[in-house]
Amino acid sequence: MSEAARRRLDVAAAAVRLYAEHGYEATSADQIAAAAGLSRSTFFRQFRSKEDVVFADHDTLLEQAEAFLAEAHEDPWEAVCRAAALVFEHFAGLGDLAQLRYRVVNQEPGLRDKELVTTFRYERLFQRYLRGAVPGIAPLDAVRFASTVIATHNYCLRGLMRGEAGFDAARLRTELDAVRRLYGVAPAEASADSADDAGPAAGGAEVAGGAEVAGGAGERPGPRPDDVVVAVFPRSTAPADIARKIQEALDSRD
Repeated sequence: MSEAARRRLDVAAAAVRLYAEHGYEATSADQIAAAAGLSRSTFFRQFRSKEDVVFADHDTLLEQAEAFLAEAHEDPWEAVCRAAALVFEHFAGLGDLAQLRYRVVNQEPGLRDKELVTTFRYERLFQRYLRGAVPGIAPLDAVRFASTVIATHNYCLRGLMRGEAGFDAARLRTELDAVRRLYGVAPAEASADSADDAGPAAGGAEVAGGAEVAGGAGERPGPRPDDVVVAVFPRSTAPADIARKIQEALDSRD
């Protein structure tokens, strides 16, 4: 983290403590600037408003998440989950300040609204990344996965900020793994049980990812262009993966 970004976080921390002590409406920008050792003009050059200063770290976190996603990743679904974990780890490192911030935000409707807008910025980032990183993904699939990751992250983060037991980085990883299984994009070893539960199709020829195409080579020749192909997938398989795996199965029989 750059020195400038760290300095912005220090100002945000000063603002949160003042809001908690005196109330949001009763705290002026001049008071925040003085507590942080800034002039009024410097404060407003760095932050547009009293609302923005509370969420100063999100600008830095979004930049970090975007830089992380710009790196090469073998598994884009996992990369999105890891980017969400980076955000969680930041707030987990704030300690008591995270809980104080949670109380301040939830007491002020304007701050709650601002938080919702900020959350959507992460969701758009994850959607955009998945559309570029997963060939053939349907836009709605990117929306669904990104929004579920964000909702899961926020649920765990609220538990952390409320000081509830059991909400830590390990819990978040467990819950995000569950999201990947839900969408059928978990690693093969993690989803093997789900695939086994689906059961094999009679005479099925296995397709990568736990799917099977009915009509094995022992029954009849490979499908002609006018054949009907039936595929069986675990219920949780993502639509984009279904389309890709069926196409791969058909191509392999040409």
